[in-house]
Amino acid sequence: MKAFPRRRSGTARGRAAGFSMIEVLVSLLVLALGLLGFALLQTMNLRYTQSADYRTHATNLAYDLLDQMRANRHVAHQYAGVTGADMEPGSVTDTVCSRPLGDAATVAGNIGRWKCQVARTLGPTASAGVQYVNNGDVTITIAWGDQRWDQVDPDATTAFRVETRL
Repeated sequence: MKAFPRRRSGTARGRAAGFSMIEVLVSLLVLALGLLGFALLQTMNLRYTQSADYRTHATNLAYDLLDQMRANRHVAHQYAGVTGADMEPGSVTDTVCSRPLGDAATVAGNIGRWKCQVARTLGPTASAGVQYVNNGDVTITIAWGDQRWDQVDPDATTAFRVETRL
């Protein structure tokens, strides 16, 4: 009878089971780089989300002023220009806004409250411009400093502009 050679079970001689220290260090390095990339992604996501929030507020503020102008169509021209809702950056310092009610509600009071809301919501770098043409065309531009993702010029202005006919 012919004998078959015996096979050894287990690992080959001279070979250890498990991971080597180098393999563990490389895997930790790969994991660390992945987590660092994820943290950077989350930071950028937060910046873009805040920027989108400012754009939403600017949109709502512009349409709020347009609604006021539509409600007071016969004096809508008072909302335009430097005597109206135009404002330069830093020109509104009081950010405690109150809404006039009843007989106390005037065009000037509404404009003051609106300017206060713009400065309070978009910060001290916010500005606004309102143009009114006699045929009822209105252009509202709201600008604010918000370029958080731009490392060269993080305070560059972003603007929202809406044009409509009352």
